[in-house]
Order: sequence, then structure tokens, then C-alpha cells
Amino acid sequence: MNGAVRNLSGSTPARLIVGISGASGVTYGVRVLDALRELGVESHLVVTRAALLTLSQETDISADDLMGRADVSHRLNDVGASIASGSFRTMGMIIAPCSVRTMSEIATGVTSTLLTRAADVVLKERRPLVLMVRETPLHLGHLRTMTALAEMGAIIAPPLPAFYAKPASIAEMVDQSVGRALDLFGLDWSPVRRWDGLKGAAGE
Repeated sequence: MNGAVRNLSGSTPARLIVGISGASGVTYGVRVLDALRELGVESHLVVTRAALLTLSQETDISADDLMGRADVSHRLNDVGASIASGSFRTMGMIIAPCSVRTMSEIATGVTSTLLTRAADVVLKERRPLVLMVRETPLHLGHLRTMTALAEMGAIIAPPLPAFYAKPASIAEMVDQSVGRALDLFGLDWSPVRRWDGLKGAAGE
């Protein structure tokens, strides 16, 4: 594996599950796959049908191209896939973007697809589950669901722009959000611009 990979657990394979659900922002999932390829991390992809519709509306990327960016692509209804079992060791899972429907299904534990089953497995195995939730404004039900997920061990990481990084394009904003999400798995992706203190600030 690439030397850029920093695996926090040491013994866990450099392998990450990537879920893409139907919220706007499918480009986040695409860039997660690109980043994992650059970092030498094995990616296991599962995509909802709504996500494929979003892909066709928001990008020029085909479904085949999306699947080709992953090391392994799993069918949404394949509940017998490797990632449906806790004995299949991974660094965890990221869902980018994560729709409210997907978030809510994970919170109930009543999973109907491989994507939400894999997320449930990650939670029960106490592995990192990062949800790049895409919705605004949030009503009380959304907030309560997020609270429940946080109490279960999930990390709610909405893709918000970091203006201190002075992004010059939407692509740079996307990469900053993706890189910061990957930080949560101990992965250091080079496009991330790190804060190193105020410049030229007057002393007190």
C-alpha cells in the first residue's frame, strides 16, 4: 500500500466501505473514491438507485465509470456481500453524500439494503461510520435522528466549506470536505489545506 496511508489501528487492512446515497452532492462520493485510489486504500462501493439518478443529473460520469473507480463494487440488494458481515475487517465506512432517508434507516437499525446493512455492521463492530449528511434546513426530526446516531457512535460530518483554505473553485471546496472526512479514518490526503495559525495578527 502507498506510504501516504496512516492506518490508526495498525492491524486493520487499509480497506474502506464507501456508500453513495441519493442526496445532492454525488461528487463527494466520486472524490472519496479518487482519494482512496491515490492513497492506496482498497475501496468497497455500494450505491443506491437514487444516487445513480443524481449522478446522471449532476455530473457527466456514467454509472460504469463510477463503479470503475472502486476496487470492488457491490450490488445494492446483495445482502450476502462481504461488507454485510462484521468478520470482514475494514477501517469503517463513509457515506458521501448521505441522504436523510439513509440516515434515518441506519438510526432505526431496520436496514433494507446492503448500504444500510453495511453501516449497521460498522456501528456494531465499533468502527468509524462517517455520514456526510446533505440537507438544510434541518427540522427537529432530523436533529433528533442525528443525535441518536451520534449516541450510537456515528460521526455526523456535513460537507461544509472551509473558507480559511481560500478555495478558488467548487472542486477545491469539495476536496477540502472530502479530505477532512478522510482525516477521521487517519487518512492524510494531500489536497487538504491545513490551518497553521493566523498570519500577520497583531499580538496582544
